[in-house]
Amino acid sequence: MRDYAVTRSYRFALLFDLLLAIVDLCVYYYISKALPGATQDLHGAPDYFAFVTVGLAVTVVIGSASAQLAQRVREEQLTGTLEALVTQPVKSNELAFGLGGLPFLLALGRASVYLVVATVLLGVSFAGADWVGFVVVMAATGAALLGLGVALGALVLVIKRATVVVTLTTFALGLLGGAFFPISVLPDWLEPIAKIVPTRFAFDGLRAALFTGGGWAGDAAALLGIAAVGVPLGLWLFHRALDHCRRTGSLVQY
Repeated sequence: MRDYAVTRSYRFALLFDLLLAIVDLCVYYYISKALPGATQDLHGAPDYFAFVTVGLAVTVVIGSASAQLAQRVREEQLTGTLEALVTQPVKSNELAFGLGGLPFLLALGRASVYLVVATVLLGVSFAGADWVGFVVVMAATGAALLGLGVALGALVLVIKRATVVVTLTTFALGLLGGAFFPISVLPDWLEPIAKIVPTRFAFDGLRAALFTGGGWAGDAAALLGIAAVGVPLGLWLFHRALDHCRRTGSLVQY
């Protein structure tokens, strides 16, 4: 509730965030107009703009799931409120989910804006979409990246100024996963790495659900398998990081 109250108090920030989403879409819309009409390796998308629309929408969710918790921890460090939060009668996993929950919901809202604007104003069609598959793969994506997000939060707890690592990690996940172009155009030495990053399954599964109406189940299963390993590991790391900060008295340091 505290996070919601703070966010709500900055109404213009929310409005500008949504406007930025529309501007992003328009930029890629006009880029697509300057590109040849090739459709190979677009995973069912009818053209490049449709391909990148899904990439942009999912990148917002990926950034939230993998980076927002770390950024929130850093904000609490800088404002001096982290120690007060940690001393509350909550478990470490409850603290992790509480710090990252609202930003994740806002990211889902922004991703929805991308898809609505692309459909209503810019002509992208999702007529053959399997919306159940879309929801399943999106939920599996959030779960798969949650463990990484919590682990990055643990890194910020211990190292403090680790936000550069968080930013680079989020950027690499989008780039290698195929947010903005097919991974087949990557250098030969990068393509095998791109095929195994969690975001590749997210982009492929969501594009399959939205553009072909099927073929998403394997990607969803892979994401859930990653989540089954990553979430417990991330929570364990976050708990250990909190214990380390309590023992060393470094919660108030930034």
